[in-house]
Amino acid sequence: MTEDRRDPRAFVIDEPKPHEIATAPRRKPRAITGITFETSDEDNIVAPPAPLPVPRRWRWGMILGGALLSLVTMWAGLAITQLVEEFFTRSPYLGWLALAVAGLAGLAAVAIILREVIALARLRRIEHIQADAAHTLNTDDPAAGARTVAELRRLYAGRPDQQWGLQNLARHDADIMDPRDRVRLADRCLIEPRDEDAHRIIARAARRVTLLTTVTPAAALDILFVAAQNIRMLRELATLYGGRPSALATIRLARMVVGHLAVTGGLALSDNLLQHVVGKGLLGRLSARFGEGAVNGILTARIGLAARDVCRPIPQDLSARETLGSLMRELVSMNDDKDAT
Repeated sequence: MTEDRRDPRAFVIDEPKPHEIATAPRRKPRAITGITFETSDEDNIVAPPAPLPVPRRWRWGMILGGALLSLVTMWAGLAITQLVEEFFTRSPYLGWLALAVAGLAGLAAVAIILREVIALARLRRIEHIQADAAHTLNTDDPAAGARTVAELRRLYAGRPDQQWGLQNLARHDADIMDPRDRVRLADRCLIEPRDEDAHRIIARAARRVTLLTTVTPAAALDILFVAAQNIRMLRELATLYGGRPSALATIRLARMVVGHLAVTGGLALSDNLLQHVVGKGLLGRLSARFGEGAVNGILTARIGLAARDVCRPIPQDLSARETLGSLMRELVSMNDDKDAT
């Protein structure tokens, strides 16, 4: 049996009317009294601990050096005064001559001190240019970019080898608005042409160290020659990039280079470098007659690269930065020529 199918039909569902919807009874308005406000006790608030005051450290080494220098200066002045007085007692002509010589020596000492102060100030000026350039390249700061370009113009204003670069920079600088591009333009016009000269200076110093280490019979002379060549390389690089390396400025520059090497770990021979040495078949040579010279030449080249980074007014792009491998290939080619002869 089959049930009868119901024919389709339409029907309407009755929706409740708005007045039929149950609503909650409204509360009558009333006045609220007896409200009390509780204030927090400020003494119970746990404040963050104040930072400990940094103890002011006396630089006893600087105090000792200044005191000893003052004593030596006073002793030298007293000795010169007694010497001049003794010459006056013997003969007035000798006294006046001694006084003139002492005055000339004092004038030379003042000139040397002024030269050292100017050299240190110029080195610090290059440090400020480096900081402004790095800040501009990182943050695109217009003020820092303008300071960088202006300081570079003043730094290289009196150098004949930078006149073409200064003219080229002045020709195109007004057309560039982006601070990073202005700094890159100054780098391209003023700094990059000096990088090739820096490469030649570093390569020449590395070759000299390699050769002197090879032919020097005594280890003490070897150390003296290597130190002298490295100092000469530092002074040449500083002069190339706008510095005036005097005695104190050279010492400060050497400290900066050592600090840079300590940060970058540049004194350690990397795995790529060792792989390059082994790949070229030089592992046996490193223990032969040119072995010690090659190692000293490589370390000199690494010091030169660090000195170039320190002396360069604008930080160099990592993609364009010269590596130790290129300098090492020159040392290898020099050793190959030595072995062939």
